[in-house]
Amino acid sequence: MNVKSYAVRKATAVLAMAFLASIFSVGAPSTRAQNKVMGEVKFEGTTKTEKDAGVWVDGNYVGYLKELKGDKKIMLLPGEHEVIVRQSGYDDFVKKVVVEPGQVQIVNAVLLKSPRAISPEVTATLKLNIEPKRAAVFLDDKFVGHASEFGGKFRSMLISPGKHRIKVELPGYRTYDTEINLLAGQKTEVKTVLVPGSIEQAGPLIKKPD
Repeated sequence: MNVKSYAVRKATAVLAMAFLASIFSVGAPSTRAQNKVMGEVKFEGTTKTEKDAGVWVDGNYVGYLKELKGDKKIMLLPGEHEVIVRQSGYDDFVKKVVVEPGQVQIVNAVLLKSPRAISPEVTATLKLNIEPKRAAVFLDDKFVGHASEFGGKFRSMLISPGKHRIKVELPGYRTYDTEINLLAGQKTEVKTVLVPGSIEQAGPLIKKPD
């Protein structure tokens, strides 16, 4: 092998590695700076009830509790924020958290059965086949869970017979709104794929009015 040719190739490789290193070193400080400005809120729940509960921050739906980590973790600007954790048949868990720059706040959600919750004696069965499955589901404008809780082979929702309004909402998608009318013992399925849209198109059930 020609020694001069080998030295040239080696020098080129070193320069290329140095260039790549400079790219990553430029991006890294901006990420660190952002982490120093924002604060993280982590959510914890003991039971399946809490882990599957919907979470609202400052009046806006952000997802269900157990998914809010990794690329879905909640980063907020410093200051006071209101957190609400909701599950059908339970009283809302409401907590004020003060977010500090670069720090992590942990919210331990505890849901208690609502004394006002009533299960219908006569029921009909509603199954949902919704994409994305993390979308919030509302029955007659009341939050009942996220879509994946009511789909699949052994998952469905028992509701009272008669007319009901189903709304499915998720930030970044258009609201799906439909009406059903079920007889006692009847089984039905609602199937849809949410259409991508603007956050401005989100309804008041998941987005606090400006």
